[in-house]
Amino acid sequence: MSTNSLKKVSLAAGAAGVMAQTASTALGQGVDGLIAGIKSSSDKVRTEAWLGAGKAGAPAVKPLAKVMTDNDLEVARAAKRALWKIVRYTGRPGANQERRAVETELVRLLGDDQPVAVRREVLWMLSEIGARRSIEAVAGLLKNEELREDARMSLERIPNRRALAALKAGFEAAPEDFKPNIAQSLRKRGEEVAGYPCKKLVPTKKTDVKPL
Repeated sequence: MSTNSLKKVSLAAGAAGVMAQTASTALGQGVDGLIAGIKSSSDKVRTEAWLGAGKAGAPAVKPLAKVMTDNDLEVARAAKRALWKIVRYTGRPGANQERRAVETELVRLLGDDQPVAVRREVLWMLSEIGARRSIEAVAGLLKNEELREDARMSLERIPNRRALAALKAGFEAAPEDFKPNIAQSLRKRGEEVAGYPCKKLVPTKKTDVKPL
């Protein structure tokens, strides 16, 4: 290998080492460091930041949600991935206190002051770790035309009797065009719903095929 080639390899290794050290230092500075890493112009630093975000916990939820709408698509994507890391980390067995804290912060992001894209993502996050404290806020979005489908699916996946009760109440209050959707969720939860058959079982075209 030539002297010039050795110098290039050495410089590349040095640059990689500096970026790794920068990312490690940023992550060691708490939430502010995490956000700095997520917003970095370096792909490597951003990736290291979101991969290591799990333990940041509840304090990082709102700041990351804010960055999820960043004009830089890669930065916004890294923030979303970081928030999902936190959600799944707190979903581990024995992390009840951490999970409740993160759930509380997520519920606060369901308000009208938040962008639809953020609220939609939060609904799916709550479908994984949500419990009783999430249900009222999620159920309230069954009336929101932009988010009602996500809210329905979130309630369907939350393993709580109150979530089932919220689906039943939502079904009664839903406009006719949305009742079949909620009926499907109720069937998924083991409930019988008359008058609104599963759309998958309703023929969409006439056929000459006869049953055996």
